[in-house]
Amino acid sequence: MRFRLLSSDPKSAMSLEAIRYRRGSLQILNQLLLPQQSLYEEIGNVRQGWEAIRAMKVRGAPAIAIVGCLSLAVELHDKRSAEESVGDLERFVLDSLNYLVSARPTAVNMAQAAQELGCFVQQEAKREGATAKSLCESVINWAEAMLDKDLKDNRNIGDHGAHHLLQQVGQDKVIVLTHCNTGSLATAGYGTALAIFVGADRVVANGDTANKVGTYQLAIAAKHHGIPFYVAAPSTSCDLSLEHGGQIIIEERPSQELTDISGVRVAAPGIGVWNPAFDVTPHNLITGGIVTEVGVFAPSELQAALTRTVSKE
Repeated sequence: MRFRLLSSDPKSAMSLEAIRYRRGSLQILNQLLLPQQSLYEEIGNVRQGWEAIRAMKVRGAPAIAIVGCLSLAVELHDKRSAEESVGDLERFVLDSLNYLVSARPTAVNMAQAAQELGCFVQQEAKREGATAKSLCESVINWAEAMLDKDLKDNRNIGDHGAHHLLQQVGQDKVIVLTHCNTGSLATAGYGTALAIFVGADRVVANGDTANKVGTYQLAIAAKHHGIPFYVAAPSTSCDLSLEHGGQIIIEERPSQELTDISGVRVAAPGIGVWNPAFDVTPHNLITGGIVTEVGVFAPSELQAALTRTVSKE
């Protein structure tokens, strides 16, 4: 059986695919097995999508949201029933979205997608002549459009970041350090941080950023040595409802992720573990800027810039 991304861009086929999708079928690359194995696992319903996200088989805030919504689309593809009412299907979709958000609470993309898709579903259910079948079709189309938009956003982020860096240094070559998953494995298949320093799972209104543990230390080191520090994130990772990073809920992972290797304990008995998955980088350490699909902004400019963009849509 062959799978493809919805984008026909030949560049996307050149990178390692985290997600393989066609209508009614979703596969994800199990990133827990890399680099020894490249194994794709079938995701056939919301529960399996939740488990893959929670276990970190799929990673990266954009990819988490896409896999979550596509797992719902795949289940709905098999769920079309003339016997089911519009109201029952609407409740199923809303309950499924709330369930998916609980898998990885720090990454904001899934929560935003759930809110937007939830509102969309409620509106579609009220349409005159709406049926369970038509509602299924609408949700599937919405999820597929999300996948396609992510690919376009990733290319725009890379373009904006690359042009900005080259303009800043005034030369054709730039030495760049990346931290966290900055390429195609964190997204639908292209990558958000080409020629940029770090990714982000949530950026709040003042520009504070939550990302994988170690980002804060890297930002401090960059500031000390006078090296510009950038964050690359799609607007879907920006949560303007939170004023500062202290309000971000930090996900804590199971202790076994630090004490065990392949199911075998390597730490001494009785060792206590605190395993936060993210740290928060204050906006004043993001000295280069925040790169989004709509442009590069200083942390202090981000909220106004994104608000202007939304108002134009």
